[in-house]
Amino acid sequence: MLYATATTRSAPVFGLRREIDKLFEDTFGHGPAGSHAWMPAVDICETDTELTFVVELPGLKPEEVDVSALDGVLTIQGQRIDERSVGEDERYHLVERNYGSFLRRFQLPQGLDGENILADVENGVLQVHVPKSRVSKPKNVRVTAGTGAAPSSPQNLGRGASPAETAPMAAQSRQSD
Repeated sequence: MLYATATTRSAPVFGLRREIDKLFEDTFGHGPAGSHAWMPAVDICETDTELTFVVELPGLKPEEVDVSALDGVLTIQGQRIDERSVGEDERYHLVERNYGSFLRRFQLPQGLDGENILADVENGVLQVHVPKSRVSKPKNVRVTAGTGAAPSSPQNLGRGASPAETAPMAAQSRQSD
């Protein structure tokens, strides 16, 4: 008997909670319960080789998620459908899970390879791997003295003449002019 009394007293509280939740949803433009957009939580991790986006998507299948990259923007979108059945003999007293469509966009920094992005869903977690581009590393060039690396006159191009050989030829060329 005590259990029935406690249930009867708490039922109006749950009804009031539903009404307050509905009022907030309608006020902030989310529409009816279950049809509003939601934002899954995202973690972004960077290593030497890639940027990884870890997105919480419990209950979604891979075919319910779209991942794309265009003009340096990574877009993750999808929809979670409300599969609750409300019949004559059941009522929900609390609904905290989000349903409906979602859209997340991230501006990707320079130096990422947008052509080789990989995405995988496992245990309700989406991982999007964006590899870093192979950046040309600077090449150190050894500087030496007096080896004649660059010919000094057009006559010696391709011949590989040393500076010692080039000087007399240049003087001779000036005398004949």
